[in-house]
Amino acid sequence: MLNQASVLAEAPVSGRARVARRPPIWLQLPVLLVGIVAALPLLFVIVRTWESGWQSAWRLLWRPFVGGLLVNTLMLLVLVTALCAVIGLALAWCMERSDLRGRRYWNVLLCLPFAIPAFVSSFTWISIGPEFEGLGGAVMIMTLSKYPVVYLPVAAALRSLDASLEESARMLGYDRRTAFWRVTFPLLKPTLLGTSLLVALHMLIEFAALSILRFQTFTTAIYQQFELEFSSTQAAMLSAVLLAMCLVLLWMEIRLRGRGFARIGQGVARKPASVSLGRWQWVVQAMLLALVTVGCVIPLVMLGYWVAEGTSASFPLARIGETLGASLYLSLGGALLSCALALPVGFVVVRYKGRFAQAAERLPYLLQAVPGLVVALSLVFVALSYVPALYQTTLLLLVAYALLFMPMAQAPIRTALEKASPQLEEAARTLGCKPLTAFLKVTLPIVFPAIAAGFVLVFLDTLKELTATLVLGPTGLDTLATAFWSHTTVLEYAAAAPYAALIVLVSGLPVYLMTARKVRRRLD
Repeated sequence: MLNQASVLAEAPVSGRARVARRPPIWLQLPVLLVGIVAALPLLFVIVRTWESGWQSAWRLLWRPFVGGLLVNTLMLLVLVTALCAVIGLALAWCMERSDLRGRRYWNVLLCLPFAIPAFVSSFTWISIGPEFEGLGGAVMIMTLSKYPVVYLPVAAALRSLDASLEESARMLGYDRRTAFWRVTFPLLKPTLLGTSLLVALHMLIEFAALSILRFQTFTTAIYQQFELEFSSTQAAMLSAVLLAMCLVLLWMEIRLRGRGFARIGQGVARKPASVSLGRWQWVVQAMLLALVTVGCVIPLVMLGYWVAEGTSASFPLARIGETLGASLYLSLGGALLSCALALPVGFVVVRYKGRFAQAAERLPYLLQAVPGLVVALSLVFVALSYVPALYQTTLLLLVAYALLFMPMAQAPIRTALEKASPQLEEAARTLGCKPLTAFLKVTLPIVFPAIAAGFVLVFLDTLKELTATLVLGPTGLDTLATAFWSHTTVLEYAAAAPYAALIVLVSGLPVYLMTARKVRRRLD
């Protein structure tokens, strides 16, 4: 027993190991604060339902209007999710398994929808004509905006698979098609299903694009009720249904999150031989060209047209510059607050175990399922009920940004913390450093690149945020997204175009840098 104890004492502690003790108070307080604020949307729905009474709530929900919203929402969710799954899987196979010509360039072009927010794409299509309103236009535009969410992870998973798996199936007598569906596809299914559920979750919480396309779902109806009757009970009832649907999808996504594939042994998976497209080469090329044209070229051309129209009439440069400055200021503040809250949560999850750490681990996934509109309404309710001075302040808006986008910062920070060995901090503590000092001097520099990556992700998404800003923004404050929205709602397309163009330019820069680096790497 003594020898075993000495061996265990001398064994190195993995960077992923968790210490069996409670986190210090300087870690517990920010995590508790995030947990309390994250629970506000759920408390808001429960309190409003309780105040109205269960019979009244049932009467408000059991109506043809709510049934129509449910049908519209589910139709959009199912159609867009299915199309994104099919397109994403097909594109991943073409890029990773076929001899498609110009793959390196197609990969760049197929990532461009990330640079065009869905509400900007909706604006460009609806400016062509009203025929793009309704379910058909919403399905087309949302599919073109969201298929990269499926395509990129599935392509990465397909790239990581060992070619020997399919080769073994071929040796057993399967043809290439059967080997793919019976061997490769089951290994891709967790990634495909997980990303498809994320697309479905986005469909539930999408607001701006669907409002522009005049297609009513729960999110658009909630905002209309909030505008017509401030903080109405009916808005809370609709929020309850939407939140319940989001939580169901979140539960399904969590169940699939841990399922994946693994290789046994060391080394790098061997790249499989490319499948010849033969006479289908030009058919696939034409389909990819059509996809890029409809998804990116036409929206960018129409955006350029309306920018030119606005320039030929009047261009309020001072107003545009002021709006850009406000957007950058709020985005920087939201990104800083999100990273500041994500860091202690990630540290508790990685370094400690117990119920407190388990609750902190599930927190980002819970926040992922909370629609921005529900978060905004809950903060309005709390501010007006308990802290009226906070209502329509920049601080309350930044809190909403942090709640909405903290999961984006959480993912890279947690990954970096898992790779940072606790032994480094222990060595610093043996030299006389206190725990907080050891963390700041040793671990923080190691995870700083991950914090920077999370900061950029949150900054870009905050720049495009609309719903929480519309509800919580201080009076007279305009961001790029809200200025674009105010002009679009009254059909001032030329006036809205410069704000949309700035959003695309700022959002497209990271996409360009990422894809350009990939092209240079492949060319080398």
